[in-house]
Amino acid sequence: MAADDSAAPNGELTLRTLAMPGDANAAGDIFGGWVMAQMDLACGIRAAEHAGGRVVTAAVNEMVFEKPMHVGDTLCVYIEIEKLGRTSMTLQVEAWAQRYLKPHREKVIVGRFVMVALDDNGKPTAIDKPSNLSD
Repeated sequence: MAADDSAAPNGELTLRTLAMPGDANAAGDIFGGWVMAQMDLACGIRAAEHAGGRVVTAAVNEMVFEKPMHVGDTLCVYIEIEKLGRTSMTLQVEAWAQRYLKPHREKVIVGRFVMVALDDNGKPTAIDKPSNLSD
């Protein structure tokens, strides 16, 4: 899956953070697990806002690493709610790198996460579905 660098990100900008030397291997490439963790944080933010409460990650159904991140890049995570179920939602996630001291950005990772809304007892709870989303 090749990234189209001229394309705009899909979804809502949910998280921006800076990739630091402690997040990299000896070659200066950022660990994929670090980027995945940032994507999971962004999903948690977006899903909790939509559900109006506690959510947890139920599954990561897809992760495609298209390009590396480097020390100094700003990671920008965009989220789009793809599917809304009774207690869960599927989120399409795009991670883009704003390259260090450069004006362009590149899509580096895409993923699909499933988040589940929980009640105060840790049991799945219904999510109110807005009219602009379909099953």
